[in-house]
Amino acid sequence: MDTGERRAGPAGRTFDAGLGAVFVLGIVFTAYMFMTSWGGVSWLFGSAVSVVVSGLALLRERWKPLPVCAGLVVTSTAVVVSMTAGDDLPREPAPVTALALSVLVGSALRTLPRGPAVGTAIGGVVLTGGIWSDGLSGVSVLATTGMIAALVTGPVLRGLDRDRHTDRAPQGASADGSRP
Repeated sequence: MDTGERRAGPAGRTFDAGLGAVFVLGIVFTAYMFMTSWGGVSWLFGSAVSVVVSGLALLRERWKPLPVCAGLVVTSTAVVVSMTAGDDLPREPAPVTALALSVLVGSALRTLPRGPAVGTAIGGVVLTGGIWSDGLSGVSVLATTGMIAALVTGPVLRGLDRDRHTDRAPQGASADGSRP
């Protein structure tokens, strides 16, 4: 299934520009909130992780599986580092990191072949479960909500893409490509 044509058009570029704006505004807002509540340089770690994972989410169509794998590794590492640091760092993933990871997983479920897509979904679920091991918090609820949205939206869009491609059979051919 080739979704490259979908992204090459103005709608795909507009979607990515809007998503980039949401990422930037979210990172700035979260950094400000960390500065005013935690103080010091506590905002640097979460902001850096959010920038990297958001950048990977915006590059998700260029190298297909690489951004989602890197996003899972970066987010998993950030979760482990923040849990290890205890009260010295805010809990990860930050809201924008959770959103970007959800975009990566949903996009992978939509565009990757079934095997890598299932592996990505499992990685996202395991990571989200790991976040819950540190207890109930707004961070864990937000990350779980985003992951559930990705796990539902990705396959639904995959099915819609498949239906759209079968509806485009050449004139005089049936939807499966055979001629009468």
